[in-house]
Amino acid sequence: MLRLKFVFLVFSAITVSACSSFGYYMDLMEGHSELMEQRKPVKELLAEKEIKPKLRKLLKKSQEIRDFATIELNLPENDSYRMYADLKRRYAVWNVIAAKEFSIQPKKWCFLFVGCLSYRGYFSKEVATEYANELKGEGYDVYVAGANAYSTLGWFDDPLLNTMMYKSEASRAGIIFHELAHQVVYIDDDSAFNEAFATTVEQEGIRRWLEKNGDDGTYTEYLLNKKRDSQLNQLLQDTRDRLKVLYKTDLIEAVKRKTKKQIFVSMKMKYDQLKKKWGGYNAFDKWMNQDFNNSHLLLIATYHDLVPMFKVMLKKENNDLSKFYVAVEKLGNENREERKSILQQIAKIQP
Repeated sequence: MLRLKFVFLVFSAITVSACSSFGYYMDLMEGHSELMEQRKPVKELLAEKEIKPKLRKLLKKSQEIRDFATIELNLPENDSYRMYADLKRRYAVWNVIAAKEFSIQPKKWCFLFVGCLSYRGYFSKEVATEYANELKGEGYDVYVAGANAYSTLGWFDDPLLNTMMYKSEASRAGIIFHELAHQVVYIDDDSAFNEAFATTVEQEGIRRWLEKNGDDGTYTEYLLNKKRDSQLNQLLQDTRDRLKVLYKTDLIEAVKRKTKKQIFVSMKMKYDQLKKKWGGYNAFDKWMNQDFNNSHLLLIATYHDLVPMFKVMLKKENNDLSKFYVAVEKLGNENREERKSILQQIAKIQP
């Protein structure tokens, strides 16, 4: 799941009036303002007789999850996810991700306050696609990915969105836990650190939520899905590693290009083998049926590589989330190299 921290980009728009990206910033401000204007307090919506029963049920459950986030996970208490907005579209935003033809390093876009990001977000799919086509014309591998979630890191009260509501209860809870975790600790210009921390809180929060509020079958299914996710992520990681080795060779471009295609064909064949182990489970089929290029594999590590280290930190604090947050914040205050060194040491003591 990809997430953008738009609020910082909105602030940048206010301060960089002469910037060549001014038009982009203005589009962000307009899209952000429109989204904020559509928010309605959940309490008011639940008081309306006209609200559809299914939505009423989902909103009531979302508020139970939101209460749980504060009471049981020690996440911030504010009006984030106490409001709802129907955007009348499938995704909240669309992210453009790009890399050179023979590279697994993402193109970076740098902004004031938030630093450099490995993607560039848009509120319009058409505008995102137009920009992606420009990058393709420059020789980049490009991927336009729809994102269900929207976060301002607590600078505004982020609403629940219709784009989140069709997901499973565990997934909806995970989004809330993940985004609220960003309000606890967020380090400028270190996406891998931020996303791994929030993913750790998300997974621990879902575990606690389902153990307390779900049935045994629900939690068992969640664990099974996490196992499948992990196996797919490992397949994608292995594919990225194979490409990385290929791109470092001295082979001529024509041979690299042919081998690159073969690696992606091999990846899809291995996915078919995975599905047989899953008993035909096919939730990833649509995504895996794409024409792949480098850009599809770029953000895997951002969310997953450091998670095991953060889980070791949580275990060290006896699964006390409050103490864990303090430890992570302390680590975040170190410079990048020191953070990296400490996390490498933690990796050596993983069980």
